Amino acid sequence: MPDGMAWVAGGEFAMGSDDFYPEERPVRRVGVEGFWIDERPVTVAEFRRFVKATGHVTVAERPPDPADYPDADSDALVPGSLVFRASRGPVDLRDFRNWWAYVPGATWERPEGPASDTYTRGRHPVTQVAYEDAQAYAAWVGKALPTEAEWEYAARGGLEGATFAWGDEFDPAMANTWQGEFPWRRDGPPGTTPVGAFPPNGYGLHDVTGNVWEWTCDDGRSESPEAPCCGPEAEETIPRKVIKGGSHLCAPNYCLRYRPAARQFEAVDTSTGHIGFRCVVRDG
Repeated sequence: MPDGMAWVAGGEFAMGSDDFYPEERPVRRVGVEGFWIDERPVTVAEFRRFVKATGHVTVAERPPDPADYPDADSDALVPGSLVFRASRGPVDLRDFRNWWAYVPGATWERPEGPASDTYTRGRHPVTQVAYEDAQAYAAWVGKALPTEAEWEYAARGGLEGATFAWGDEFDPAMANTWQGEFPWRRDGPPGTTPVGAFPPNGYGLHDVTGNVWEWTCDDGRSESPEAPCCGPEAEETIPRKVIKGGSHLCAPNYCLRYRPAARQFEAVDTSTGHIGFRCVVRDG
């Protein structure tokens, strides 16, 4: 058994949901082969070892290419990433600028900007990693990113058709999600929590609900039927990948995507404080 991984036997399952958002429909039968999957998202400490060994420079640490942002002010094209900032009170939930800000110098080891650090967050999931960064880490450890079907099948933990990874009733004690009124009043943890802080699902996997969204290797549609959950919309010219699982920013009053069936289509160059990843090893 690979260290820190769980075996998920192959099989068929009902993927998606007809009860929530349009992009999850329709429910369809999907089959997957058996595979190993990380029991927890990749942590800051694990990603730090990768960076030290390889010298990898993440997307958030590189100046954006002006060709990708033809309408942007050239002075604004500096390395950085998106940081969540709680509002002071109720705001218009149709405008993501009320809680997201592009912060120069925000990176995987300084996720809220240059004044922050991760020295006490080694066991937290790494964030501020774009799709390319997740791929590079996975290749370094001899693994891969999961397909959307693999991820959802594993996240369900054997509970086919259940709304959540633990059953049909929401339980705030089972996952790190937003408790309170998004994006200003929060009654739970102020951000990410250490991996494994919440109970595992039926396959022994932690944090498949909440904490951080997770990259998969499947392409996303060019546009979503609804505005992205918790985050800004991407330029249409930038490819997207499916992310799964919801995050610590998913809230009942705004985003009910802390479920195995939930999905978003995220631009591959996006780095934020609520997206991370885990890896798989496919049998044979």
